[in-house]
Amino acid sequence: MLNLIKSFSKRQKRGILLTLDSILVVFSIMFAIVAQALPGGLVANMIAYIPVLPYVLLVGIGVSMWLGVCAIQLNSYETAAIGMTGVFAMFLAITSIVVSNILGLGMPLGVHLVFGAAFFSSVVISRAVLLQLVLAIYRRSTSRCRVLIYGAGTTGTQLVSALRGHENIEPVAFVDDNAAIQGLSVAQLPVYNPLRIAEVAREKKIDRVLLAVPSLSLPKQAQIARRLEKMGLEVQTLPSFAQLIGEEALVDKLTPLSAHRFLNRDEVDDTISETTACYTQKVILVSGAGGSIGAELCRQALDRRPTKLVLFELSEFALYNADMELRQLSEGRAIEIVPVLGSITDARQVRKVMTEHNVQVVLHAAAYKHVPLVEANPLSGLVNNVFGTQTLAEQAAKAGVERFILISSDKAVRPTNIMGASKRLAELVIQDMARRSANKSGGTIFSMVRFGNVLGSSGSVVPLFQDQLSRGGPLTVTDKLVERYFMTVQEAVRLVLQAGAMAQGGEVFVLDMGKPVSIFQLARQVIESAGYTLRDEDNPDGDIEIEFTGLRAGEKMVEELTLSGERFPTQHPKIFATREEGLSEIEIASATRRLREAFVASNEDMARGVVMRWVEGYAKHARERKTS
Repeated sequence: MLNLIKSFSKRQKRGILLTLDSILVVFSIMFAIVAQALPGGLVANMIAYIPVLPYVLLVGIGVSMWLGVCAIQLNSYETAAIGMTGVFAMFLAITSIVVSNILGLGMPLGVHLVFGAAFFSSVVISRAVLLQLVLAIYRRSTSRCRVLIYGAGTTGTQLVSALRGHENIEPVAFVDDNAAIQGLSVAQLPVYNPLRIAEVAREKKIDRVLLAVPSLSLPKQAQIARRLEKMGLEVQTLPSFAQLIGEEALVDKLTPLSAHRFLNRDEVDDTISETTACYTQKVILVSGAGGSIGAELCRQALDRRPTKLVLFELSEFALYNADMELRQLSEGRAIEIVPVLGSITDARQVRKVMTEHNVQVVLHAAAYKHVPLVEANPLSGLVNNVFGTQTLAEQAAKAGVERFILISSDKAVRPTNIMGASKRLAELVIQDMARRSANKSGGTIFSMVRFGNVLGSSGSVVPLFQDQLSRGGPLTVTDKLVERYFMTVQEAVRLVLQAGAMAQGGEVFVLDMGKPVSIFQLARQVIESAGYTLRDEDNPDGDIEIEFTGLRAGEKMVEELTLSGERFPTQHPKIFATREEGLSEIEIASATRRLREAFVASNEDMARGVVMRWVEGYAKHARERKTS
């Protein structure tokens, strides 16, 4: 039966409805004659009315096609269609009156009026009955999606009206937070308490929940959706009908904001200093070119007009993205882009790249930097960050590279975690290389630049907060008193290139990052910048909550930028230098040898012992963690 219905063309469906309406004309005039109890009875009066009937039927067919009554779909037969049916019935009644009078039948006016009313009622009823019959056939022939609607307000009730005529979706019930309507029926559907969703879904075999609460903020909708999804329910959210027709803007408040909005200070001037001419017409190699900092180093290095830019990256996907972007940016410039897929710990590959491309400047940004991951994988972190730096630096010196700039971190200062310790050991390696290079005429200029957190970089706190915000919260902060230094990636890289150009060899440059920023206040700022309110004890009805998780292993309350606390000005107002004692060549050799033995033996305790022995501050923090 369903296949037969689906096989009908629009013309055939229109013909069926015209035939039905013609039959209803006959039954309606018969009903009118009986209702008026005319002398002579039904048969005699119907025989007398037969000359009028063809005119009424022809006018009926013409008016139906003109008004489009026979072309209205059953599931669209609503208020406007009923109005057109009334006009249709009025035309038939008038036709009946006029023709009857012309032929001199002498039928009472009441017969024609009852005929029109009966025809109108029978057409409306027939359409409703036909719709239910068709829907019943669809329901028996196809599986229907049973939906529970969350929200019995205006949007929810309008949604029920829209879905009732749908062939594949069946609204079953409402749930609503409003206690006043719980237990009642709205739009002929029962309303339940949201606390009973699991029970209702099980008893009524619910397939999907539709969130019809557009007045709730997006975070609260996301929280409801997450709770329902944990119950194994499919959840869909719809906008308000005002939004659908354009009365309200469909604005996603969760669009990520620019990172510089959270600096709470002015960004560093983006003027390119003439001192960076040391990068012009040079071959520059950027390690970690696919990372946040590495990619920005490449972008800004292009503006210094090198002859060649070598992208050294371990991740194929990151290298692909960086290569595609930089090729577009370098269009129209005589700059060669060379993507190299490999590891900086591979001495043979590094040596080949250095010599084959005649590298003159190395910007070393490759590192494992995520504190918890490196803490859980200390050997991998130490090998990549320490031996990778050592390999790259040694091969750079052998290839006669002019400048080598290490990108370091404030976490290297008296580190409490393996990631910070690995960066400090990398600094010590570069300091040793700088001393040895200073004794050679025309040796490589080794230097390093140390700065804090980069806003907007992969794994940094602002993108994490924005992701948590998009899922309805909560935003997680380790401790209310935690503070961090922040820069945007653009200004950090700008200053790195300036510092690298000023380097004479062995310097530890420190960037002026302003005052440390409270992570709690930053989380609050992210919430408010997105147009939401903080939910706490003072505002229990707010949108987003901040949850304190406790300090992670190896995490500090406040980071430092120097070991000595001393900073000396340079020719750039935002770049400082600091004097720090390093390790001798023999000590570096001993530390790296012991670390290599730990790696070969896959002994994490031995590796931590090397860190405790040679990295200032780490042993103290390790003891404090054991006693706490």
